[in-house]
Formats: sequence, C-alpha cells, structure tokens
Amino acid sequence: MPELRYRSRSYKRVHKKTPGGQNVLRYKKKKPSKHVCAECGAILHGVPRGRSYQINKLSKTKKRPNRPFGGYLCSKCARKHFKSEARS
Repeated sequence: MPELRYRSRSYKRVHKKTPGGQNVLRYKKKKPSKHVCAECGAILHGVPRGRSYQINKLSKTKKRPNRPFGGYLCSKCARKHFKSEARS
C-alpha cells in the first residue's frame, strides 16, 4: 500500500522497469509554485520553476534576469521604482 500522500491523483505515476526485471510504480515529485513579484504579486518571467537541486545546476544567468531587482520585482514595478528614485 502506498503512503497516504501518494494515494491522491495529484502525484504523477510512472512505471519503471528495474534492473532485476520487475515493473515498479514511482511517483514524480511536484513542481514548486512560480515566483511572484514582491510588490504586486505578478508572476515573474525569466525565473525557472524547479526544485532546488535542479536550480542549483543552472548557471547564475539562467537563474534570474540580469538586471537590478531581477528575480525579486517584475519589470513594471522595477521601472516604477527607478522612476521614483530618479525623481526624488
């Protein structure tokens, strides 16, 4: 019997063949939620969605956009922040 959390259909099921010749059922791990802007809550583009061990394999430039506040603020909020800084 599988563990309680695996009994729901929200986990993808994969049939794998082991080296011993048996067919076993494996459960795919879930993807984490998308990253959101700290100010407005919009989904951030250019930030990959993956588990920490997958993200750690990526280069620094692929982890987040290469601009100030990249991966923290969306482009609209960053632009708004730059304008307010310039005006003050």
